[in-house]
Amino acid sequence: MTNPSSPSLELFLQNQDVPEQLKELLIQVAKSCESISKAVNRGALDNILGSAGSGNIQGETQQKLDIISNDILLDDNVSSGLLAGMASEEMDTIYPIPKDLPKGKYLLLFDPLDGSSNIDVNVSIGTIFSILETSQTDTVTELDFLKPGNSQVAAGYALYGPQTILTLTTGLGVHMFTLDPHSRSFILTKSNVLIPEDTKEFSINMSNMRHWDTPVKRYIDECLAGKEGPRNKDFNMRWVASMVADVHRVLTRGGIFMYPWDKRDPNKPGKLRLLYEANPMSFLVEQAGGLSINGTKPILAIQPSQLHDRVSVILGSKNEVALVQEYHLQN
Repeated sequence: MTNPSSPSLELFLQNQDVPEQLKELLIQVAKSCESISKAVNRGALDNILGSAGSGNIQGETQQKLDIISNDILLDDNVSSGLLAGMASEEMDTIYPIPKDLPKGKYLLLFDPLDGSSNIDVNVSIGTIFSILETSQTDTVTELDFLKPGNSQVAAGYALYGPQTILTLTTGLGVHMFTLDPHSRSFILTKSNVLIPEDTKEFSINMSNMRHWDTPVKRYIDECLAGKEGPRNKDFNMRWVASMVADVHRVLTRGGIFMYPWDKRDPNKPGKLRLLYEANPMSFLVEQAGGLSINGTKPILAIQPSQLHDRVSVILGSKNEVALVQEYHLQN
């Protein structure tokens, strides 16, 4: 039974000091996430698992649910009157609101289904979103989307796991809402989330160890040395290969998540997308008292040069991320 004292997302936002149109947009995005959750839950029953037989601009194979999730976010928000445009990891370029539809002052950016390699094995996946503000409501261009992460007015993600959890920030702390399957409403279940400053957990794909740069390898080697090593404590490794799931764990109980630059493709600054993944997750983590860097500098300070910029991502518990940053600066 839902705790009667826990407010719904709508009631919670009524008491937040944010613009009314932003509240409406967050509620609309939450409804889209609820629809995506339903599609994910149906999965094989609706024959929507597996490859769609197409690729996105990233050169990645699209899953059927990638395309479905992308379409849900576009269709649900295009006529809301709250947006000037949208951009997605799954689309080559921006999606301006058509001239015959009402427009608003916000831009919605999203990774419609993060961790899609986990879809067919029924492991947690999610939707990541970022919201920017623009003055160019009628003639929005790609340039309007190319703002550093510290320009975000809101960000969040929906995690489709044992429960569907919506986590968001408007710059006033981080709050988590759980989807009630009976009322189909998101109910506040954790407020003012704070990441512990210290941790004994790290999250990284160890199979890439031979490709890492020296600072990352030094940090992980020290974690693996345990109590007998320079850190004087044992660490555990956790890796889901779904950024939403891995960052949710960090927000819930601390830890450090790392998807660093490596030598396999040295001309690329990283694997994860700055606008659709790194910026919104960094905003959440820093609002929860953690840090987020690309190795040497804050991710939220990076000026994007194009819609699909990639970046090295190291985020989580403040003291651990600061140590990795120190190792990079010493290198």
